[in-house]
Amino acid sequence: MSHSDTPVVREFAVADREAGPYGITAGPDGALWLTFVHGGRIGRLTLDGELTQYALDSPSCRPTVITPGPDGALWFTRLADHRIGRVTVDGEMESFPLPTPGCGPYGITAGPDGALWFTQMNTDRIGRLTTDGEITEFALPVTGAFPSAITAGPDGALWFTLNQANAIGRITVAGAIRLYPLPAPDAAPVGITSDGTDLWFVEIAAGRIGRAATDGRFEEFPLPDRTARPHAITTTSPGDCWFTQWGTNRIGHLSPTGQLRELPLPSPDSEPHGITTAPDGTLWAALETGAVARVTP
Repeated sequence: MSHSDTPVVREFAVADREAGPYGITAGPDGALWLTFVHGGRIGRLTLDGELTQYALDSPSCRPTVITPGPDGALWFTRLADHRIGRVTVDGEMESFPLPTPGCGPYGITAGPDGALWFTQMNTDRIGRLTTDGEITEFALPVTGAFPSAITAGPDGALWFTLNQANAIGRITVAGAIRLYPLPAPDAAPVGITSDGTDLWFVEIAAGRIGRAATDGRFEEFPLPDRTARPHAITTTSPGDCWFTQWGTNRIGHLSPTGQLRELPLPSPDSEPHGITTAPDGTLWAALETGAVARVTP
């Protein structure tokens, strides 16, 4: 889909303000899948607006980030009860307890090895979960790092942000870990994604978008408002990035030529968090105050 000069942003209510839409991803069924972090539910939203909700077994488990799995199901982190959840496209649920108490799973992605890989914010570990429930944990060579988002990289490894260690990490499917410190201090990276060539991430505390080559070289792009607090990021093609700006209530776009656009959301203080690309090329963001936003480029 080509970008117009005037992208259109629309909001659609999906829950009350207390439910907390947070994570969002495009599923293998052509629908969007949402986590309701405060409501203990998973939502399925078709592109024409039909919403189905599935209650989890623990209303307070805090489902957070969600991703398509290699088995045709959706997998998500349960931050508060330290489990990984799975939901089929028909709404069948199960969950897997993690071996490390209080680990705080947050980011999750499908790896190139047919397993799910996830971060453990509270215990400085990266986890691997096979689709039949086998769990392996890898300790990071740092403490208090707050590993956050994770994505499959273009080099066959997994890449993740270390929010409190001011670094980007890389782990191979065999468990070899390397950390790359960011050029600027106190950046607090969160969201990360791959465009098939490079890694792109957000610096929530510094108001910048970052690009990392697989050899660890960095480039950073400052936002006009350094208090924008960019949170999550997705790409539509190499170098073409869309991201949420939690602090300024906007959706941002960085083009391959470095041109930046910022699109205000219709409702004030809507708390945009997760963002994903739909099969039709539109962008969708989860707004924690009870809605989703669709951007038609």
